[in-house]
Amino acid sequence: MIALALITYGQEAAPPSVDLYQGQQPEITPSPSPPPNGPELPEISQLDQSFKQPKSLGPDADALKVHAEWRQLKNRTVNDPAVQAAKAYAQDARSDLEKRHRLREYYNVYYQRMSALATTAELK
Repeated sequence: MIALALITYGQEAAPPSVDLYQGQQPEITPSPSPPPNGPELPEISQLDQSFKQPKSLGPDADALKVHAEWRQLKNRTVNDPAVQAAKAYAQDARSDLEKRHRLREYYNVYYQRMSALATTAELK
């Protein structure tokens, strides 16, 4: 127990004026600036120019883009409640003549709605 008491009080027993690094000055050497991590950063205007979407990726890509937009437009038009009601009304016709007239009304509603939802001149 006595040894334990000496160990715990050993830190308190050391005089406060003891300097373990007496006479040694730490060497301070200037460190060279680190080399650049890569190319210089471009200005904001250059970044804006590089991230703008190109107007055209080629004729095939443009045709696929228009086709995809047309499919989306067609799906939105087919699912429109007014178009669905006009189609159901046309299918309930009793005679061929009546069905022709109702189908003409259905197609008028369909294409009016499609042209109203079209966003670009290519789709219209």
